[in-house]
Amino acid sequence: MKVSLSWLQQYVEIDSEPSALAETLTMAGLEVEAVIDPYADMATVVVGRITDVAPHPAADKLSVCTVDIGSGQSIEVVCGAANAKTGISAPCAMPGTVLPSGGTVEKGKIRGQISEGMLCSEAELELGPDADGIMVIDADARPGAPLTEAIGLSDTVFEIGLTPNRPDCLSVIGVAREISALNGKPLQKPAPQPPPRPFPLPFMALSLPA
Repeated sequence: MKVSLSWLQQYVEIDSEPSALAETLTMAGLEVEAVIDPYADMATVVVGRITDVAPHPAADKLSVCTVDIGSGQSIEVVCGAANAKTGISAPCAMPGTVLPSGGTVEKGKIRGQISEGMLCSEAELELGPDADGIMVIDADARPGAPLTEAIGLSDTVFEIGLTPNRPDCLSVIGVAREISALNGKPLQKPAPQPPPRPFPLPFMALSLPA
């Protein structure tokens, strides 16, 4: 069973490090088999600020973007997105980044022009459905900052090997209840929401056969 730290925190206050929480759960009989960072593959995706956009010399639908990736360093990135404009910030996958699709970003030439990274859309990073252009980040984001930091992507997933005698923990709130008991923190149960009132059906007179 897999549960995320952010989801557990909706039900109980957790002030310990993920590794310490995993050890506490394991000692209590809920063996944590793995502690996973779901955004680990984004370690090499940084905030890139486009400082210049020029037409690609050999492709009408491509442009060559000069991208500030922090520390006074800029790279050239070939991009086909129509919304790539000077002054915007976007996710820039550096060489070696493995995308969710399984492809790896590499430094190389595109139609004869060197490209040193990849400006990414939401869909390419599986952060949303938009695949029509590069993902635009808040202008205040610092060039070179990790994307996960810039847009608040931070979580931990615990993979728990449950035994047959612990069906009470076959849910997120069940695991949260266990953490509440172990750490002496109150369990914050969600307030039940009544179902919406059904729209009244108009009265229909039934005619019975004679």
